[in-house]
Amino acid sequence: MPHVEIKYSDNLDIDTKEVFDVIEGIINKKDSSAGVCKSRAYPCSEYKYSHILITISLLTKPHRGEEFTLTLSNELEESIKLHLKQSVYFSLNIEYSLAYYITNVHLVDGDTLEGINS
Repeated sequence: MPHVEIKYSDNLDIDTKEVFDVIEGIINKKDSSAGVCKSRAYPCSEYKYSHILITISLLTKPHRGEEFTLTLSNELEESIKLHLKQSVYFSLNIEYSLAYYITNVHLVDGDTLEGINS
């Protein structure tokens, strides 16, 4: 279950939900075991210079080595920039979880969670 965070100056004309879908699609095309990407966007009204920082957090897995990460990073950068409609300082970071990171699902009886097939 990857995490995606987009932090950006709020003067950018960007459809973050569209970018979330693009990122999730690329990650799952490269690694079908990744699953849904829990994604959040943080527009900022106080900033110096137009900028965007995209952080993608993935679980550490044997097949996610340097080659995988470089290929993923290049494809993500190229695809994300297609959705940017103006000049901007751009940063993309792919990070991997530490050994004791916990991620799972908490389901409450009678409730549903988008992305979970019952």
